[in-house]
Amino acid sequence: MAGGEVQLVDLVKRFGDFTAVAGINLDMPSGEFFSLLGPSGCGKTTSLRMIAGFERPSEGQILLDGVDMAQTPPHKRNVNTVFQNYALFPHLTVEENVAFGLKYKSVSKHEAHERVRNSLELVALTGFEKRRPTQLSGGQQQRVALARALILNPAVLLLDEPLGALDAKLRKRLQIELKALQEEVGITFIYVTHDQEEALTMSDRIAVMSQGRVEQVGPPKEIYEEPATAYVADFLGVSNLMDATAAGQSQGGCAVSIGEFSFVAGQGDEDTRGQAKVTIRPERVGLEAQGATGENRVPGMIERVVYVGSVLQVMVNLAPGQRIQAWMQNEGETLPFASGTPVTAHFPREALRVLPDAGPAVIESGEL
Repeated sequence: MAGGEVQLVDLVKRFGDFTAVAGINLDMPSGEFFSLLGPSGCGKTTSLRMIAGFERPSEGQILLDGVDMAQTPPHKRNVNTVFQNYALFPHLTVEENVAFGLKYKSVSKHEAHERVRNSLELVALTGFEKRRPTQLSGGQQQRVALARALILNPAVLLLDEPLGALDAKLRKRLQIELKALQEEVGITFIYVTHDQEEALTMSDRIAVMSQGRVEQVGPPKEIYEEPATAYVADFLGVSNLMDATAAGQSQGGCAVSIGEFSFVAGQGDEDTRGQAKVTIRPERVGLEAQGATGENRVPGMIERVVYVGSVLQVMVNLAPGQRIQAWMQNEGETLPFASGTPVTAHFPREALRVLPDAGPAVIESGEL
């Protein structure tokens, strides 16, 4: 489907003295699955509500296919929204819920029936036409809400944490189904979530938000593997984030020290100097026998091993005083380490990233 490009230009939203969205700029091309990711209070839901037209921006533009819609009422925007609670009418059947929006369109009874049939087929709910929402599971209700939104052929579909109320197993299955549906219909999806795994699973690109600002935008792999700030590294997934001192370029990377131990960080800005952060994902940490030598190695001691099924989470206290986490694949054998075992932790230079030390991020309370 043609159209559906969304651009946010210097977008600001204030509630009295509080700035919920502080001048963000985002470009979401037509047909993209784009996620706004962040904790409560970061401004992601307020941004979505402004795109929908439920909130008016204090400043800035909301361009839909190049036309500024910032002051246009919701019903005159070619967008539709799926909410977390689905907002289904309990007294109406599935068929009536899906067809509800067509009442205000110039659509014949026959065409309305065909569009309802096609929409329910799209979300795999053929045969559920006469059921009421109370007779459906949470996943089925979510699909009805999607069908009701898609039947109006919007250029953009906005989704406000639509899987948040579902159990973990169903949520994972519907993540895959939702991405497949988006690829099939080919329209722009803008998805709000605080769930990092959800964003990584479904998105073409992700904007990580904090305190009303965008910290980083990029494809899931880039955001995860190449965080631009300590905030992104810490928020997205599990990250070992450690205080360090950087001394600039050395041996094809950045020379850093953690306590009295020296390392070379192969990722990040090689010219970083002074107080910094270094980060490494737990699956990239190597654990070796006590006394192992070589580059980027530091002694430590096993605190405990947590069995979580496919992965073993190993907590390690390092000699400089940091506590890190290493993930090891569960190969069905006995646990490789016992609490109190001395080890050597290896941080491969290509997995170690140096970041500027911007201090801890402050997260406001409340969903904005």
